[in-house]
Amino acid sequence: PTVKPTIVLFRGSMPSEFHVRTAQDLPDCDLLIIMGTSLTVAPANSLVYRIPPTAFRMVMNNERVGRRLGIDYGENSLRDVWAEGYTDETCLDLCERMGWLDDLARTVDDLPDSSARLLQERLARRQQQQEEDEGEGMS
Repeated sequence: PTVKPTIVLFRGSMPSEFHVRTAQDLPDCDLLIIMGTSLTVAPANSLVYRIPPTAFRMVMNNERVGRRLGIDYGENSLRDVWAEGYTDETCLDLCERMGWLDDLARTVDDLPDSSARLLQERLARRQQQQEEDEGEGMS
């Protein structure tokens, strides 16, 4: 489910749906994906410590954020993962590793132009790699 369905300007109030959904969804959360944020503005930043202690937290960002909120980027961390990079690219990396690129490709017309272009480039690279792999298998 989407916790934050719309953009809220700084110092703006979160929609009531945010509070209802967090109360409903957070107890069952097993993975919280945190994307493109400084994690400095409440109440959204409170999500990182309101999920169950068994839930994983993946931070997709250009820099490591949330240390003061308990996110641990140490090599012995068991629940926190940092996916360094721009959000569109790290989301594509995750989709590719999970085998979801073809599912995402069906939504390409609904994506912003820049995201659609990145997806099309990724799909073309994957196709080229598959063709090269098949060509090597024939030799």
